[in-house]
Amino acid sequence: MTVEVITPREVPLGGPRAMNVRRTLPTKQRTLIGAWCFADHYGPDDVSQSGGMDVPPHPHTGLQTVSWLFSGEIEHRDSIGSHAFVLPGELNLMTAGRGISHSEVSMPHTRILHGMQLWVALPGSARFTAPGFQHYVPEPLSIDDATVRVFLGSLAGDTSPISTFTPLLGAEIVIDAGASLELTVDESFEHGIIVDTGTVDVQDSTLERAELGYVAAGSTSLLLRNAGQDEARMLLLGGPPFGEQVIMWWNFMGREHEDIEAYRAAWQAGISHADGGQFGRVEGYVSKDGTRDFRLPAPELPNTRLTPRA
Repeated sequence: MTVEVITPREVPLGGPRAMNVRRTLPTKQRTLIGAWCFADHYGPDDVSQSGGMDVPPHPHTGLQTVSWLFSGEIEHRDSIGSHAFVLPGELNLMTAGRGISHSEVSMPHTRILHGMQLWVALPGSARFTAPGFQHYVPEPLSIDDATVRVFLGSLAGDTSPISTFTPLLGAEIVIDAGASLELTVDESFEHGIIVDTGTVDVQDSTLERAELGYVAAGSTSLLLRNAGQDEARMLLLGGPPFGEQVIMWWNFMGREHEDIEAYRAAWQAGISHADGGQFGRVEGYVSKDGTRDFRLPAPELPNTRLTPRA
């Protein structure tokens, strides 16, 4: 088994008070792991220093967003009327489908903000589906010297009730100091292990904090070792190879350059419309500096034609 190590790059998260995140998907090395198409790791950030998260209403198409926190609390509002809070150990999954907009703001009482923001590509058969929102609190499973929380798919005899449009695996794993964990996995899945704290040995490769280890389909088990003196925490993601080419630009996912042009034009036009157009309106958003009813404008498209990637 070969483990491909992907080192994160630091990028600013959009918004008037940008916070930096560590991104491992997409990269030049890899666009997708199963249908997982985006992975940002952030924190632990002292909110008094960083300003926390303040992402104004912005659009999505053709994907699902997966929010997972280790500490802190984030308020979520979207244009289908969902108003929810992202809490540690609880899954919030939003389906964009044909179009949705939402805002994300860390709560005033949050002192340390620390988590993962993930996206899942919708297959061609579902990318125009109706937008939606789901919430789930997985029960922790004790397996030898590890704790596992399965928030999507099935692992270690546990199955999440959350519905997805392709087979997926998503789980948080915490391994005690000096311990190891061997997991039986679906051999039709490719897998990614993103380290949050500590270092993790996957087979014969060592993953440092915020690095992603990619394992191609064909493995029936994964051996994870924590040789450190403190517990190690990671997310395990998986799914069968996606099998479709996609274009992901800004917050949109499509198949052709013209898709992205149309989504951008619809968002920009909806900014000044009372009903928000295709992406609707997010009611109740107030920025940390008190600004109301502001929506994040789309950046300019590049001068070159956007091309799909596998």
